[in-house]
Amino acid sequence: MIARLNGRLVEKQPTRLVVDVHGVGYEVQVPLSTFYLLPAPGADVSLRIHTHVREDALSLFGFATALEQLVFERLITISGIGPKLALVVLSGIDPADLVRAVQAGDVGRLTMIPGVGKKTAERIGLELKDRLPQPLIAELTAAPGGPTGEITLRADLLSALLNLGYHRPLAEKAVDAALKAPGDPTFERALKQALRETGRI
Repeated sequence: MIARLNGRLVEKQPTRLVVDVHGVGYEVQVPLSTFYLLPAPGADVSLRIHTHVREDALSLFGFATALEQLVFERLITISGIGPKLALVVLSGIDPADLVRAVQAGDVGRLTMIPGVGKKTAERIGLELKDRLPQPLIAELTAAPGGPTGEITLRADLLSALLNLGYHRPLAEKAVDAALKAPGDPTFERALKQALRETGRI
């Protein structure tokens, strides 16, 4: 099974990418939450991959964060929800917000996701709650500075550096180094630290 792809982004469209890895082009389907974090075509990219195998097809689904992949893989274990609908869900709501809505039993929030009807929202709210690991629930209900805050902050910092033109491997190293620096990890302070780190790597 393919678990990760590191290569050059050849094509970039909402929900669909082509990543060149040593001359082989892999088609990868992604949620919009991942799409918005990607650099422009021609840049290096690294994606977590879920390989979905059926009798008539082998499909790759890519994610920028571990949380996105975890929620996707839990969604597709629910009866009636396949990979494409799971992508629709992740494209319509932030993964952390989805987990919070499920934990709170907020079906109304789930029905606001484009393409998700009331019955599907109720099924997600009922079944996903039991399928999410309790440590994740604890993280998402912790203080803003906790692990979930770091996930969101890392994604925001990475997006900022990519938009400034830095290649993903350098941006990832700089962001990781910045988040380890002492002090309050606000976005502004962490971004300044990440920019300093790019000159040291």
